[in-house]
Amino acid sequence: MTQFDLATLHEAIAAAVPDRECLVWRDRRSTWQEVTERTRRLGNLLHSRGLGPGARLAIYLHNGPEYLEALLGAHKARVTPFNVNYRYTADELAYLFTDAEPSVVVFHAAFAPLVAKVATPSMLLLQVMDDSGHPLAPGALPYEEALAAAGKDPVPVRPSPDDHHIIYTGGTTGMPKAVVWRIGDLLDGPVGVRRRDGSSFASLEDLVAHAAASRRRILPAAPLMHGTGVWFTLNGWCLGSTVVIADRADRFDPPSLLATLEREKVTGTVIVGDAFARPLIEELRNRVYDLSLGMIGTSGAFLGEASRAQLADLIPGVRTVDTLGSSETGNSAVRMDGGRFEAGPYTVVLSADQTRVLTPGDPEEGWLARSGPIPLGYLGDPEKTARTFRVVDGVRYAIPGDRAIWREDGTIDLHGREATVINTAGEKVFAEEVEGVLREVDGVVDALVVGRPSEKWGQEVVAVVQTRETGEPDDAALKSACAARLAGFKVPKEFVRVERVRRHANGKADYAWARSTV
Repeated sequence: MTQFDLATLHEAIAAAVPDRECLVWRDRRSTWQEVTERTRRLGNLLHSRGLGPGARLAIYLHNGPEYLEALLGAHKARVTPFNVNYRYTADELAYLFTDAEPSVVVFHAAFAPLVAKVATPSMLLLQVMDDSGHPLAPGALPYEEALAAAGKDPVPVRPSPDDHHIIYTGGTTGMPKAVVWRIGDLLDGPVGVRRRDGSSFASLEDLVAHAAASRRRILPAAPLMHGTGVWFTLNGWCLGSTVVIADRADRFDPPSLLATLEREKVTGTVIVGDAFARPLIEELRNRVYDLSLGMIGTSGAFLGEASRAQLADLIPGVRTVDTLGSSETGNSAVRMDGGRFEAGPYTVVLSADQTRVLTPGDPEEGWLARSGPIPLGYLGDPEKTARTFRVVDGVRYAIPGDRAIWREDGTIDLHGREATVINTAGEKVFAEEVEGVLREVDGVVDALVVGRPSEKWGQEVVAVVQTRETGEPDDAALKSACAARLAGFKVPKEFVRVERVRRHANGKADYAWARSTV
């Protein structure tokens, strides 16, 4: 099967459609040729510093054109890019830089004070100016000036599908881990560079012809610093789409997002479950937007049935696509418009002891796993790599930690991450299942479910709940709603009310915060 690398593919599409809009943010509208020249300049700057395979570039930016320029420019120099969570404290940033050892850091001025605390003299610092007012960090170069001083000719290296790309996990269940991908596998797997029917492209020329005919306009509402946002965006770019960035790039802002979607006639976007969907629904009820959306995707957190139905009602003709995946697997299963999860072509369920592949219809609860284009492993951590990437019957699988049952019709019943399992009185409760029921209760804005130590049960199920009105629905109503759909041992023993359920910037649950709350 033919594999591609990002740098070569983007250059080839640009040669075919040089004057088409490639990247749009506010009043900044860049053609494919303009993006090509800017990313060549960054690639040449890196190459002139002697950087190439083995060197790493940290992308410490809000959503914006520079994020994608840094990613693509790094690949043009065969430098490995990696994402930095812009919510990190100085200690967390220091941990990440110690782990990744970046040679280059591209960062917004807003983060200059933190960069100054953790940067080393050997790092090339490229500061993207913003509205924060922070001056240049010590030793940093202004990003635009550095690009202007570099050449715009092709970078004198030959990128390869074997070049590396790193995605750091969100760290929702522990310290973030660096997942190392071959760029060829990343494009073939999580990014999904293939035809709509799932078939592969026979050649670069075949793919470019397909991309040249595209008229899609996509917008990542999710942060580019996480897989959900950047993989969706790279899928669009690699298939010829115009990428639009929301006007408000430093945080999720529903009015700004919807205004951008309307103005730019965006045809597809990606969000992160109900945490993003519910504020959008509220704004859509407050004001009428003339949207061209045909698809809303979600990954990292599921879209509740109530949210899905409301989006479909408020945006006529829109389809919702829930993607089940992880940084270690990419997309493992997909469900359309609230149906059941359909297993992908490389997805299986392994037995509980991870020694055999179950057959569809086997009642055993096992581990969701994926073969095919999967990562090389975790950076500098052979032990974690060995635990997550296992060989079963001669086939190498990524096993990110999701428990599941494989139904006879090939669909997947997902039972949640092992890290969020609550063991109560000898029974297992999957937090996501209880959370899904609570979020469907009228008046509940958000909910997280965790285990709390209990002398009687070992652990007891506790829900942290945010409601629209203080105290409503009351505990009795919440308990009744859960009891109607869940076994008794799954019903929370207590409902802890909070003003706002905390989530990470990518919309994923902050279970550490939830546990500290109960």
